Amino acid sequence: MPATNRFTFSWCGPLVLAGVIGIAPARATPASYTIDPDHTYPSFEGDHAGLSIWRGKMNKTTGSLVLDTTAHTGTVAIFIDVTSIDFGQVKLNAWAVGPDFFDAARYPQTTYRGRLTKFVQGRPTRVVGDLTLHGITKPVTLTIKSLACKPHPLLKREWCGADVLGTIRRDDFGLDAGKAYGFSMDVTLRIQVEAVRDE
Repeated sequence: MPATNRFTFSWCGPLVLAGVIGIAPARATPASYTIDPDHTYPSFEGDHAGLSIWRGKMNKTTGSLVLDTTAHTGTVAIFIDVTSIDFGQVKLNAWAVGPDFFDAARYPQTTYRGRLTKFVQGRPTRVVGDLTLHGITKPVTLTIKSLACKPHPLLKREWCGADVLGTIRRDDFGLDAGKAYGFSMDVTLRIQVEAVRDE
């Protein structure tokens, strides 16, 4: 899934997603956060001929989010560098960014932009947004499975992290390699994300 900047999703994607973060309700709102690219790695799982599940991740992701825990609103913007795809196999990585799949020369970046929703005790549990992958934009909803915040020991600012889950059909984005051979087009997105509150 595509991204030349650096978010949400690899395949991703969104995928991205997503950088979904909350802060303690006692904090002043709204608050802005910057995604930590060294601790944010959208990953994906896809079928390989009905025999096994192949997994990969995107190594270069950036983005930001704004969260208002009082108004129960927020937005997220994630940018993923498609050329950073990593299956753990050099030849497959090279094929994936080539013209037969992501075509990174034409579509170097995948983006995810969404709204934080379904707040519970001041924190979001869902992201509703749009994933742009391989030049195609489709709605994608992500579920926030877990979320936690604490003071960063070095930066002395709020530090948050989340585990986010979603699914897409890759052929919806023109990525239908293997479909004629019976490969499932369903892709599971698993996104680990961390962010630090802006000063």
